[in-house]
Amino acid sequence: MRHLVAFIAASIAGAMNSVAGGGTLVSFPTLVWLGIPSINANATNALAMWPGSLGSMWGYRREMKGTDPQVWWLVLPSLVGALLGAVLLYRTPTEVFDRLIPWLILFATCLFMAQEPLQRRFNLNRSGGQVGPLGGPTKQRWIAIRRQANRSDAAGAPWLSWTMLFQFGVALYGGYFGAGMGILMLAALGVMGHTDIHQMNGVKNVLAVCINGIAAAYFVFSGLVLWPQAIVMAIGAIAGGIAGAGLARRLGRKAVRYIVIAVGFAMALSMMFRL
Repeated sequence: MRHLVAFIAASIAGAMNSVAGGGTLVSFPTLVWLGIPSINANATNALAMWPGSLGSMWGYRREMKGTDPQVWWLVLPSLVGALLGAVLLYRTPTEVFDRLIPWLILFATCLFMAQEPLQRRFNLNRSGGQVGPLGGPTKQRWIAIRRQANRSDAAGAPWLSWTMLFQFGVALYGGYFGAGMGILMLAALGVMGHTDIHQMNGVKNVLAVCINGIAAAYFVFSGLVLWPQAIVMAIGAIAGGIAGAGLARRLGRKAVRYIVIAVGFAMALSMMFRL
């Protein structure tokens, strides 16, 4: 019965992630409710949800053509930050992490609520901005962006360095807990001058694979992962992403978002009273 509940929760999470994101707000608390220690639950959930991130990255491969090459510098702080975040989780006493859970879930839910406003802010395609052949900025806009970057370099505070520092913080959070980190990465890409939301999502998925992958590898190495639950949930997440996406699309993206937000707040409140 416990494995069935974990499978159903992961399936729901997979369907959510395929349409609106926020699946961790369901899958992780479910493991805690099943009596799994919170740190083991977080590590197991990170590994179980990783195949879904890999699939999302593959799905956006076309949109990533023509991406500014400097974006890939963000892979380095993603890997380093995620590893440090995973180590920090491993060294956090379980009772301390238990007290942090409701606030982490609440923080992730608020980030999820901010997702659409951030997308509207950075997607000029909907606000009359000029776009190039791939849906991104025109050549003139790229020239303007690079000129701004050159001025920043001359001032001794290059914009890429600040973005890498921000991405390091995102990855640190991602390795430690992770829910909602995608919204933060979209904000970082927007600061870099990207405006095509599909291309931004593609880059975000690549960085998420790096963050979740290195964190999950450390959790496996540290013995934090509970393999029976991880395998069951990985299968459930993949099945949910494939089969559940159709139902989620019929409900509509907005309805799914409202459901995720409601679930997130409910989970945070229930964890507060549970702990």
